Amino acid sequence: MSVTGRITRRDFLKTTAAAITAPYVASASSIGSEVRPAPSERVTIGCIGVGGRGTDVMREFLGNADAQVIAVCDVFEKNREGAKRALERHYAAETEKGTYKGCAAYNDFRELLARDDIDAVLIATPDHWHALLGIAAAQAGKDMYVEKPLAVNIGEGQALRDAVRRYGRVFQFGTQQRSDRNFRFSCELVRNGRIGELKTIKVGAPASGACGIEPAMPVQPGFDYDMWLGPAPWSPYTEKRCQTPFWYFISDYTMGFISGWGIHHVDIAQWGNGADMTVPLEYEGEGVFPEDGLCDTAMEWNVECKYANGVKMSFTDNGKNPQGVRFEGTEGWVFVERGVIDANPKSLLTAVIGPNDIHLGEEKGHCRDFLDGVKTRKQPVSPIESAHHSNSICQLSDIAIRTKRKLTWNPEQERFINDPEADRFLSRAMRSPWHL
Repeated sequence: MSVTGRITRRDFLKTTAAAITAPYVASASSIGSEVRPAPSERVTIGCIGVGGRGTDVMREFLGNADAQVIAVCDVFEKNREGAKRALERHYAAETEKGTYKGCAAYNDFRELLARDDIDAVLIATPDHWHALLGIAAAQAGKDMYVEKPLAVNIGEGQALRDAVRRYGRVFQFGTQQRSDRNFRFSCELVRNGRIGELKTIKVGAPASGACGIEPAMPVQPGFDYDMWLGPAPWSPYTEKRCQTPFWYFISDYTMGFISGWGIHHVDIAQWGNGADMTVPLEYEGEGVFPEDGLCDTAMEWNVECKYANGVKMSFTDNGKNPQGVRFEGTEGWVFVERGVIDANPKSLLTAVIGPNDIHLGEEKGHCRDFLDGVKTRKQPVSPIESAHHSNSICQLSDIAIRTKRKLTWNPEQERFINDPEADRFLSRAMRSPWHL
């Protein structure tokens, strides 16, 4: 597929039709041509990271007849072999003979990205790998669906954003709340002035956890621990270091739930405020961190932010703000959380977004939206720009609670104003041989 900008439908069909001649891809007859589109109509996908979340998204792709997963990659042998078996069972059910052997499994992502017959990749590894994998995918000419958060620091997010731009890739961020009707409708109410002038946004997310000191132990068989660590500092292996949920709360691999969960609701705050192309300018807050043990990310936090348009945002763990997003305006408010929407006045809940109002998307799933983008070259609902800025807010909030003082951000230069100490948090070294 083309790596620069838009392509025509004819180009897309020509490229994907050529891809099916590769030995890994099954023919139309072997995949049941009566129930699935012809091979030239399918988007071929490789999945990098097929643990819990990666498998969930992979299965969502399988619900789309024009998507075909042909390769998986994971440093846990049990994950990649389990995903391979699941895929082959799924596709075997569609064949006349009831068998299918068209899925490859890799330990090293570079082997998957080297394949010319893969159009797009799903990246659902631990967070410290997201930026490097996304950049490598862009360089390999692959479109990408990247799970959140985008990166573990501002510098990595910038590098991934620049690579997606440079290579003209279609990008979907795993902030799937943008494909949920309640979240979209809430943001449309705000963007169309139904609560009056927006004044305050309150965001609450689950707090992070802690873990005690764990002893070093031999690496379990079938696990490439060195590749799992990748660009992160070397540390002695202990099982919980690489287990969910514990790795979520270790700063070598993530920022904790201030980004791992918080980014979902921060992203909706951005969407409702019409701020996808920028971030708040001021940050001030405090946090509570574990005293010892494996985990070292903020268990609790309370950050106050201020946008250039005067809107104030309170971003906290859910011990302070309720989990979800509350938009408060001069004429009412709307609150949204997964499965919940409320408003004052209640008439807002039955309001109609008219044809001349701002509309923020269509009724379709997040993976479906991405697949449509791959085919049309139109960026999906969660493009790289919004991903980078939503991710940056989480990172800037984390820096504010670590420096324990008010910080002022220059969104054009993407640096703090007159604060070189805070600027040192914007990037970090990577373990050799990995680098941006």
